[in-house]
Amino acid sequence: MRIGIDVGGTNTDAVLMDGDRVVAAVKRNTSKDVTSGIVSAIAGLDLQGPVHAVMIGTTHFINALVEADRLAPTAAVRLGLPATTALPPFVDWPDPLVEAVSGRGYLCHGGHEFDGRTISELDQDELRRTAEDIRARGIRSVAISSIFSPVNIEFEERAAQILAEELPGVPISLSHEIGRIGLLERENATIVNAALRELADDIVDGLGQAMAGLGIAAPLYLSQNDGTLMDLEFARRYPVATFASGPTNSMRGAAVLSGLGTCAVVDIGGTTSDVGVLNAGFPREATAEVTVAGIRTNFRMPDVLSIGIGGGSRVHPGHRVGPDSVGYRLAEHALVFGGSTLTATDIAVAAGRADIGDPLLVSHLDKELVGAVLERIADDVAEAVERMRTSPEPLPVVAVGGGSILLPDELAGCGEVRRPEHYAVANAIGAAIAQVGGEVDRIYTVAPGRREKILDEARQEAVDRAIAGGARPRSVDIVELDEIPLPYLPGDAIRIKVKAVGELSIEEAAHA
Repeated sequence: MRIGIDVGGTNTDAVLMDGDRVVAAVKRNTSKDVTSGIVSAIAGLDLQGPVHAVMIGTTHFINALVEADRLAPTAAVRLGLPATTALPPFVDWPDPLVEAVSGRGYLCHGGHEFDGRTISELDQDELRRTAEDIRARGIRSVAISSIFSPVNIEFEERAAQILAEELPGVPISLSHEIGRIGLLERENATIVNAALRELADDIVDGLGQAMAGLGIAAPLYLSQNDGTLMDLEFARRYPVATFASGPTNSMRGAAVLSGLGTCAVVDIGGTTSDVGVLNAGFPREATAEVTVAGIRTNFRMPDVLSIGIGGGSRVHPGHRVGPDSVGYRLAEHALVFGGSTLTATDIAVAAGRADIGDPLLVSHLDKELVGAVLERIADDVAEAVERMRTSPEPLPVVAVGGGSILLPDELAGCGEVRRPEHYAVANAIGAAIAQVGGEVDRIYTVAPGRREKILDEARQEAVDRAIAGGARPRSVDIVELDEIPLPYLPGDAIRIKVKAVGELSIEEAAHA
């Protein structure tokens, strides 16, 4: 028995599953503090027996960044002098976010060229002086980045050791563990991660206490951006890995419910519609940089296109829908609940597509208006699906989320829209059935005759990481293996990406 939970901008969904069977499902309004909404959703499941694991996809961390709230004072230490002085840390950050993290950048010697040659040697005394200034300024979290650290991680690890000695108890995030090649984007992702480390401790502790308060002693896992799970200790170290857990949970749930491994998934919630593509049952990964809250980053994220259409979206003159939404206050503002705001939900009820609230309160809406708004929504979603296609081959469309009632049975240019059973809580189902993942993403110099050995080592490391995360050893499979030649690096350098996933070892987890 597993509980899957997904926290959205409007609703918090929860399901109780016995294997692949949905035993119970509930929707609750997302609370401002998020955690109490999770507690309310679990209480609504009316648990009658033991629970072996709880999986949560949460918006805690992305909300904190977007709202520039609850972020720790953070220092960015870049190793690269005398290079990169023209573009210091935080150079491309929005001013409110720099202020929210009390952003302080430090340029120190170190770093490597693209071919692995040293730019300058690490200066230990310089790093100790930097640590002294960090301590004096009351900064509570540190992000370390080094030029081309994905090629050579040595300087980041040595600098972390020195700063940890000088700043005991201060969490340190390393860029080679979080981002990819691309200094500013990788550094930005690491700074964001560092700024969220304190909040991660609070959230993990709070969720654990909430489960204990409900009498649930099962282990707790958080959903990652790639649709796999991470344990609480991993979540404390890498909170940015949760940023896109909502869309990925929905896509994984859509794959299981529809039985389709390759398809477009349209997840319509209360605030947005997220469109993504599944390949072999997992979300397609974004290959370009991803902008989060105005900050360019390059850490692992799904390729998702979001548009401002959801059940809580306001309907404007000219049949325009969104992007503004009443969000989790739908029950206060929508016409069908006695409010004064015309929303997409009111349109769905007036069209007979939903039985929510009091239909009499929208009976006065003009039928032409209702039809025109629904047509506009369908056109906008169809355009979003078309933008996500990368080949002319037909791509089935699966609609999930409570707001998918806004879509017709067919989309122009896309064909039939499939709504599987339990589509409204596909996100929570995706969390409940998630597997444990292990990933390796590294640059190797391939000596003659060593290619296969390097590939085997990378595969085994990915498998070992999945098992360490709680996967049952015999269930782990390699689901992704990419070799990307890097001709601008010497020595036949290649980037190897390996992803392994396996089933959560429920019996072991239950006794953890």
